[in-house]
Amino acid sequence: MLLFYLKSLFAGMNRSRETAPQKRKRGDSNSLTQSPLDAERILYDLIKKKEDSGMWTGDMKKETNLPHPVVTKALKSLQTRNLIKEVVNFQNKTKKHFMAVEFEPSKELTGGAWYVDGNLDMEFIRELKKQCVNYINKMKVATIEGVSEFVKKSAVFNVECTTQQIAEIMKALVLDNEIMEVRSTGLGDHHSIPSGTVCYRCSSKGGQGGGLKVGGLASVPCGVCPHIGECTPDGKISPKTCVYFTKWLDF
Repeated sequence: MLLFYLKSLFAGMNRSRETAPQKRKRGDSNSLTQSPLDAERILYDLIKKKEDSGMWTGDMKKETNLPHPVVTKALKSLQTRNLIKEVVNFQNKTKKHFMAVEFEPSKELTGGAWYVDGNLDMEFIRELKKQCVNYINKMKVATIEGVSEFVKKSAVFNVECTTQQIAEIMKALVLDNEIMEVRSTGLGDHHSIPSGTVCYRCSSKGGQGGGLKVGGLASVPCGVCPHIGECTPDGKISPKTCVYFTKWLDF
């Protein structure tokens, strides 16, 4: 009996040695760093959480601690599967940014309407300036709101221009000396604009001898008058009684 018991004990120990390596082998196969699919899942979830801001590859490596080759391979696979896309950061075009395909890049990332693929869209800016000047020249005088409304209704551009963007264009046109900023007098060309409202007119007009001189327009007293807000056609302060306005008309 003792001999039979010892044989059975040795046989059990041998079977344990044979099966032990197989258990350790199965445990190694579950490691995340060993699976390309798990790396893709980690990166995709991370990128998707950033929504329209996207994510730089450098930040991905810091947050996941994944090796560079693993990140590069996983990103390439996700792009092939049409799950993510590469976008350009206009502030630093050398940095690779990625975002989930269902999102569109934010203006903070692309630079807004002024940029295309990270580059300043000079053609768009030139055309927008032209449209603004043409409208002001046609109306003789216009406000930012009026110009903005005209641009929206004209359907010349396939992107929407905000009032803030029109204001930026108007400032650029003033610096280019193509238009000038004045304040409405409520009279003449300004009759449709409340007195004291900031508005714009072209620096010069076309026509044979009928144009106003740039110097004359630039020196209009209403534009710098501190009482323009109190000036009305029939008020105590009015263009009719203003000696400076009369001198400017005689000029």
